Amino acid sequence: MTSIIHKIIITALLIVSSSLFAQQTPAAKQADAISITGVTAHIGNGSVIENATIIFENGIITEIGTNISTKGTVINANGKHVYPGFIVVNSTLGLGEVDAVRASMDVNELGNISPNIRSLIAYNAESRVVESMRPNGVLLGQIVPRGGRLSGTSSVVQFDAWNWEDAEVKVDDALHMNWPNGFTRGRWWLDEPSGFQPNKSYAEDIEKFKEFFVQAQIFAKATPTENNLAFEAVQGLFDGSKKLFVSADSEKEIIDAITFIKEIGIKNVVLVGGYHAYKIIDFLKSNNIPVVVGRTQSTPNFEDDDYDLPYKLPKLLHDAGLLVTIDPGGRMERMNTRNLPFYAGQVVGQGMEKEDALKMITSNAAKILGIDDKFGTLEVGKSATLFIANGDALDMRGNIISHAFIDGRAISLESHHTTLYKRYSDKFNSEN
Repeated sequence: MTSIIHKIIITALLIVSSSLFAQQTPAAKQADAISITGVTAHIGNGSVIENATIIFENGIITEIGTNISTKGTVINANGKHVYPGFIVVNSTLGLGEVDAVRASMDVNELGNISPNIRSLIAYNAESRVVESMRPNGVLLGQIVPRGGRLSGTSSVVQFDAWNWEDAEVKVDDALHMNWPNGFTRGRWWLDEPSGFQPNKSYAEDIEKFKEFFVQAQIFAKATPTENNLAFEAVQGLFDGSKKLFVSADSEKEIIDAITFIKEIGIKNVVLVGGYHAYKIIDFLKSNNIPVVVGRTQSTPNFEDDDYDLPYKLPKLLHDAGLLVTIDPGGRMERMNTRNLPFYAGQVVGQGMEKEDALKMITSNAAKILGIDDKFGTLEVGKSATLFIANGDALDMRGNIISHAFIDGRAISLESHHTTLYKRYSDKFNSEN
């Protein structure tokens, strides 16, 4: 019996380990100049250049425009479109592989206040899920830990690397806070009334935040005799070197969270979720708060919401002058992140201009993450992180990518999906 159990365990471990590793070798550093000609260039800042030529060398865009002499390897892309690499914000990519296999999940940590948890060192650069982002143009992302009230510290990575050290773009860029809910649903098994009820521990939960941050500020001014990793991790919030991403949805929760954060001296704040942010536009604008809205392809949260509120929420905030990007979080979030361009495309159907929708997942995302000096737009001096699509990359019919580059490196667009597609295409073609 023991030998049978051992065999089962070994087999399970082999299955898990085989699912954790990607099939594609990361691309080598760009050696020669590359010129892309004849494309419609979507710059990412709202402008478009028709019949453009883009030249990049050593991973950097050196020329972009019309009537430019080519250099090095020439890619004739007549009739196609070139875009900056799409950027996902607030993602757990690389922290989990198979939801049903606990050994492959490293998304949550124990404890409510864990700012010293660093997602970067847990990031699996060889994830098959991460690999499947690239054929849809999603080339960079902010990798975020989950769980607790103060979840930990995120980092920004690019999606073609041997390991987390190679992947890093911006290390320890932000901390992530889950603001308490002002209301809770009645739990029938505890004989509580049905529907929403005031959260009796709401004020107590906020007081715990206050106590922690006050102690962290005292720690910074004192001469401590020993290290405190949690207190040390939040110091960047007070000097402005790190941002705080706070998840909140209702009007009261958003106002309470932003007010609290500003009062304790935290400088740079980003709202995540913001389901009812459209109701307090003036408050958000006066505090200069960017918003990472939830995925657009979802249903309303409440019976009295507009049926199309999730579809149009980004447009409502954009039209009011807020800086907006899209959060793919939710059920199956790692797998669904490949749909990021289609979440943006959904808002085009609600009346947003196509180039403004594109900005949400390129230049806006780069600004929110603080990497817009290198990424997010196709401009001279910036990273050659871009891709060529047959058509409109915000539409699944046009999002068919022929070439993709990260820092000028020609990356593979093969994945487990494409392998299976070719395998079964060959099967059915041979049968016909």
